[in-house]
Amino acid sequence: MTNPPIPQIDAAALLDSSHADHGKAVAAARLGASDIGFMTVHNTPLSADRVTQVIAAYRAFFALPAAQKAQWDMAATGSNRGWGAPGSEQVNPDANPDYKQVFDCGLTLPPGDPLTALPAYAPNLWPDTPPGFAAVLQAYYVDATAFARDLLVAVLNAVGEDGAFFADRFTRPMALLRGNYYPERPAGAGAKDFGIATHTDYGCLTLLTTDGTPGLEVRRRGGGWTALSAQPGTFVINFGEMLEIWTTGRIVATPHRVVGGSEERISVPLFFNPDHDANVAPAGVPPVLAIDHLQRRFDQTYVHLQKGSAAR
Repeated sequence: MTNPPIPQIDAAALLDSSHADHGKAVAAARLGASDIGFMTVHNTPLSADRVTQVIAAYRAFFALPAAQKAQWDMAATGSNRGWGAPGSEQVNPDANPDYKQVFDCGLTLPPGDPLTALPAYAPNLWPDTPPGFAAVLQAYYVDATAFARDLLVAVLNAVGEDGAFFADRFTRPMALLRGNYYPERPAGAGAKDFGIATHTDYGCLTLLTTDGTPGLEVRRRGGGWTALSAQPGTFVINFGEMLEIWTTGRIVATPHRVVGGSEERISVPLFFNPDHDANVAPAGVPPVLAIDHLQRRFDQTYVHLQKGSAAR
C-alpha cells in the first residue's frame, strides 16, 4: 500500500470560498482529515515572528532550574495547569513515562466563575519569570484559538459535516495550550523510552508549531513511520479521538510519537476542544459530555492523577 503525501495547505485559500485555489485547498483538507489524519497549513494569521516569540518564551522558562520550576508543578494542583516535570505523563501504558517537560495553560476565566471549579477550566499558574511570559502566552492563546475554530469549521465542511453546528459548541472551549520541551534523548534510553510515546490526541483539533527541529513521526496506514517537521510559520494539524467519534469516523485520529534524537526540541501544540457540556456522541447513541471524555483520558495520562483514577 502506497501512502499519499501529507497535504500542505494554504490556509487563506481554505478559509476563503472566493479564493482561486479554494477548491484545491478543500480537496487537500478532505484527504488530510479523512485518510491521513495529518496536514500542514501555511499562510495563516499567525506569523513566523509571532510563533518564534512564543517559542522563545517557553525556551526561557524551561531553561530555569528544576527547583524554580517546581513552584508551578501541576502535580500539586490536581489539574493540567503549570509545569510538568520529566516523567509526569505516560501517554502509552506499554511505554515508560515520557521524558519531556511541559507547561500548560488554558482559558482565562473571571475570578469566581463557577467553571473554574472544574479541572478543565482551572485557574492558570503564571510564573513571575521569565519577564512577560504570561502576557506572550495569553495573547497567543486568544489568537490561536480563534484561528483553530475557523480552521476546524473549514475542515468539517470539507469532509461533508455541518461546520456551523460544531462551531456553536466552542464558545468557552476547553482548549489547552502547551509548551513541550524535548531534551536530547537520554543516554541509556531503551525501547520503551520516548519523548512522547505512541498515542492519539484526545480532543478535536491540534494546532502545532515547532522550532523546526525534527522529531515528530506519524504512523501511516500502510505501515511504518513518516517524519514530519515544520518551520515556524507553518503549522502541523492533526485530529483527536473525540472528533473521530463525533464525526462517526469521517475525520480520523492518527497515532504519532517523538522518539527523540541528538538535538533539543520545543513544540507548541494548542489542543482545541469544545465546551465542557458539549455532547460529543454521534446521533443515535447515548450522550457523552466532552468534559467526561477528556477527564477520563487525562486521568489515564497524568501520573499524578493515575492513582486517583484507579480508585474511582
